Parts: sequence; structure tokens; C-alpha cells
Amino acid sequence: METIIEAGVDILGKIPWKDASFEEKVQALNEMWKEGEQIKKLLEESTDLEEARKKIYDYLASLEWELRVGRIKLHRIDYWLALEAIKNFRNIISPENEKIATFSTLEYLWRLAKEGERLLNKVSMGFILEFKYLFKAIHGNSNYAKGWIHDLLGEEKAKIVHEFLRIGGREGAILRSEYLDEVAKLVKQYFGRYTFGLDPKVIEKREQNIQKILDYFGATRDDWMDYKWHFKHVFKKLEHVDMLKELVPLTEEDVENIKMAIENRIPFGITPYYLHLLDFERADRKWDPQVRAQVIPPRWYLEEMIKHRQDRNYVFDFMKEHDTSPLELVTRRYPMIAILKVADTCPQICVYCQRNWEIEEAFSPVGIPPKALIDKAIEWFANHESMMDVLLTGGDPAILNDKYMEYILSRLAEIDHIKSIRIGSRIVVTVPMRITKEYAEMLSSFIEPNKRNVMFVTHVESAEEVTPYMAKAVKTLRDHDIYVYNQQVYQFATSRRFQYVLTRIALKIIGIDPYYNFYPKGKFEQRDFLVPVARLAQERKEEARLLPGQYRTDEPVFNVPALGKNHIRAWQDRELIAIMPETGSRIYVWHPWEKGVAPVDPWPYVDVPIYDYLMRLKEVGEDIKEYESIWYYY
Repeated sequence: METIIEAGVDILGKIPWKDASFEEKVQALNEMWKEGEQIKKLLEESTDLEEARKKIYDYLASLEWELRVGRIKLHRIDYWLALEAIKNFRNIISPENEKIATFSTLEYLWRLAKEGERLLNKVSMGFILEFKYLFKAIHGNSNYAKGWIHDLLGEEKAKIVHEFLRIGGREGAILRSEYLDEVAKLVKQYFGRYTFGLDPKVIEKREQNIQKILDYFGATRDDWMDYKWHFKHVFKKLEHVDMLKELVPLTEEDVENIKMAIENRIPFGITPYYLHLLDFERADRKWDPQVRAQVIPPRWYLEEMIKHRQDRNYVFDFMKEHDTSPLELVTRRYPMIAILKVADTCPQICVYCQRNWEIEEAFSPVGIPPKALIDKAIEWFANHESMMDVLLTGGDPAILNDKYMEYILSRLAEIDHIKSIRIGSRIVVTVPMRITKEYAEMLSSFIEPNKRNVMFVTHVESAEEVTPYMAKAVKTLRDHDIYVYNQQVYQFATSRRFQYVLTRIALKIIGIDPYYNFYPKGKFEQRDFLVPVARLAQERKEEARLLPGQYRTDEPVFNVPALGKNHIRAWQDRELIAIMPETGSRIYVWHPWEKGVAPVDPWPYVDVPIYDYLMRLKEVGEDIKEYESIWYYY
């Protein structure tokens, strides 16, 4: 098995973390040992690491037995969490897992027990807090069973729970209904923190933005509804920076970063349509954090892209497409589907693009593959009868003209074993006017009932992006029997409490089905977008769970390089094997998609420290107490 370093995932020192003060760490350390007094005692008594390991294993085995025979009385949920925490602690101190991680987490715990405050210069706050909460869970002190929403509602409203449980019957049902009303009100209060593109006030303000853009270019409303006009006026060149500054407030750092990207030929571009989603009154990202984060590159990303300009094709290929491409333009990871990359450019560039290692600037003429290459790739699909699904992607296939797209679809339609054609495109987000009636009719002409379907898969990141224009584009597709699905990239700017819940609702309102909720590709150049795996699990188990089932049809997944998607909800798909002392990062081993199919080794990954993530949330005004249960998602 590859080590962390060999797998290219050691992002130690590359995460933007700020450690706590020495005094804060001392306090946290005392709290940690208070939750694990017996563990500290065993560590202190041990003369070497192996003695410590044996004593801790024996202690955990004894504790588990006490729980399982009922000598320790806990709420059943806290009982379950205690067993889960014990299992993970065993994993962390396993000698075999230490070999994979290339260091011993237990050694640092042992030394902390022996040396105390003298070791705090080598141990982060994130490390200490991981074990504070692990010890709380192990000993049944997490209060997890109380419910995460209890503290958000407040004690008085939360008391209603105990009343309806005690009373029962119709009277209890009425109390329960009142309690659920309070929960729904709480969720809607959170919605007020975020921009919703279908809010009449937001629509009105954005219409003013549109008029400002049109006045600047001397254009008309007819121009605005013409996708070719948007294609022609993409902001992507150095001379466009001053134009952007005149249209929308930008911080000095934003301007410098945009210039830096363009000057160094790092893919960049914003369509006029997407620009109108930005807040035209302020530059501090209070109301438009997601849309700005999507197109304005951060400094770390730029520095890494510049550093690896010559070898980016391999350094940033997180999904190892070089190793999963049997033919140019084709990527295959699964038995019955493969990707056909029909474009290597887009109308606008997402900063956290998976394929930033190969994507060209917006509307780069070299980004459109010649017909000969397309034909060769289609022949590959024809010669592989195992292929029942083809995903047309890139880049963005919607930049191809109707005639070229029709040609590609007609060739694929000649292959009997292809049962579905998916078009992976963000055009409904970047230039929804591209979805004309004629375009939709052309796409739908390749639908044959009982034989072949055509689907549209997009990336809507937040409710900020859902607009009447997008709604119209989606309706046009659906009116022509084309299903529309969404794959969200769950990154920092979209990860606050109930933010994605609002996005799911917005998607369903306009006819898009949530499909996947992606952990961002763990690419070190995109550190500013990464969130802990635990946050995806927390969002799904806590916030999403409050939605009706048809609103939460998406599945949170992690893409294992070269191997494929693993479900974050499924404990069988990953193991927590270590905690890095310097950062508090969890190290996971992700099981391969091929598990049970082929003997492929698992893949190690260094995650974003939970403490770092919480500190970043605090910087943008979040109350991190509202996220405290994140520590219990392993």
C-alpha cells in the first residue's frame, strides 16, 4: 500500500490553519484529560509505547464489555456512539495503521501524558480537541442523544419534547406538532442568512445589475437573452479587469488575483450573466460568498498553479485520469459507463475545477477536439458492448454549436448498447440562455422510449445561483422530456448550517433533482475550498434529515483517485486510522470502489482539520457551538 507521502496527499503545512494560544491549549489539554482520566493514568504508568498500547487496548476491551453487558447505563444513542468511538480509538492506535500513516498517534498521546505542557509546541489545538471529544464519546459523556437541535432551539422550546413523549395520545401529538413547527421556524431563520436567487427582492436588485451591464456595453435586453452575446463578452483578458472594476466592487486582493491569473495563463473567465449574480453594492462577500469564490481565484491556488505550470498535467490530476484513460478523450473507471470529453474549455472557469490540470481558458479555440478524435473515441464506445451509459463532459459540451453536438449525438445513437447519454454541463448556471427551444428539441430528438434516454447533469452550487433565467432553461429541457440532475461540490463557501438545505429546496422548485453531493477533490492547490469529511456526514445526518425525502435525493460521496466514488454515509467505505499531531488532521483510508470485485489497495487521505474549519467559520461570523456535534462523525 502507498504511504501518505507516496499517494501525494500529504497536505501538512498546506492547510491555512491558525493554532490557538499556548494558554488556550493548556486549558483544552486539561479538559481533554478530564474526559479521559483513566486513559491518562494508564499512559503515565507505561514505561514504553508498547506497554501503553497494551494497557489502552485492554482498557477499551473492558469498557466495551461493561457497555455490552449493561453495567454502564446510557441512552441507546450514546451507547452506540460510545461503541463507535471505541472502535475508532482502536483503529488509531493500531500498529498496522501506524505503518500506513507513517507515524504513531499513540506516541503523541503517551508523551502528552508524560510531558504535559512541555509538548504543546508540537501538538495542535486540533489534535487536543479530537481526543477531548473522542474521550467524551467513549465514556458516554457526549450528550449526543440529547439531539443536536436541542441547543439551537433553546431550553424552553426543547422541553416540549419531553412533554409530548410523556403525555402521548392526541394531546401529545398536538404538542409534537407544535414542536415540529418550532423546528421548521428555526430552519427558515437560517435561510435568512443566505441569498436566495428566487427571492423577489434579490430578483429586483439583480435586474438593476443587468441594466448596469447592458448600459456599460451599450446593449439591449434582446442582447441579454442571446447566449451568443454572453459568449462574446466573457471577461477573461487583462483589459477586462478594469471593466470588471467599473461594474462591480472588488477588493484590492480580488483585483490582484484576477490579474495574476490572467498574466500567468491560469484558466479564468466570468460570463456577463454570472457577473450579474454578484453583489454590486459591496465587495466583502457578505451576500455573495459562493459566487465570488467560484470565479475569483485565491492567492494560494494561484501560487501553486504557477509553481506547477509546466507539470500541472500530472501534479493536479487528483483523479489520475492519465491512468484511467484507455484512449484520448475517454476516461473509464466503472464497468458500464465512461466519460467522453467533447470540449476542453468552458464559457467560464470554476476555480475548483477537477480538471484544472488540462482545461484551457474560457472559449479557447484549442479546447474543441477535432472531429477525427471524436470519431475515434465514439468508435471505442461502439467496440465496447459493456458501455450502456456515456457522459459527455469536458469542459462544457454546451459550448459546441448545435450542429456539432447533433453530429456527436447521432453517432452515439447508432450504438445499440448505449442506453443513456448524459450531458454534463454548467451552462444553466453560467449562460442559461444557451438552452433554446431549438437546442432542447435537438437533444430530445435522440430520446427513444424503451431504447435510449438523454439526461442533463449540472453543477448548481448554492441557492444564490438559482434564478428565473435558470428556471426557464430547466423548464425548457423538461418540457422536452430531458431530466435534469445536480451534482453539488460541497466546499467551504456552501457549507454553513442549512445552506445546502436551502439549495436543495431551490433546485426542486425549478425542477432539478439533487443527485450527488461531492466532497471537493482533495487537491492541495484548492485548500481554500476544502471542508472536513465529517462536515458532509454531519450535514446529511442532521440538516438534510429534516427535509422531505424527495428533496434529499442526493448522495454524499468522496472520489477516490483512479478508483471512483465512495459513499460518505457508509462506514464500510472508510477507516479513521490516525490524527496528525501538528495539525489535528484526520487520516482516513478509503476503500476502493473495486472492493469485492478486485484486490485493489485502499487509499490514504489527509483530511482538513476540524478545528481549522471551525475557526474559518468563526471568521465569517458563524457560532461554532452550533457545529459541535461534528466531532462525533468519523
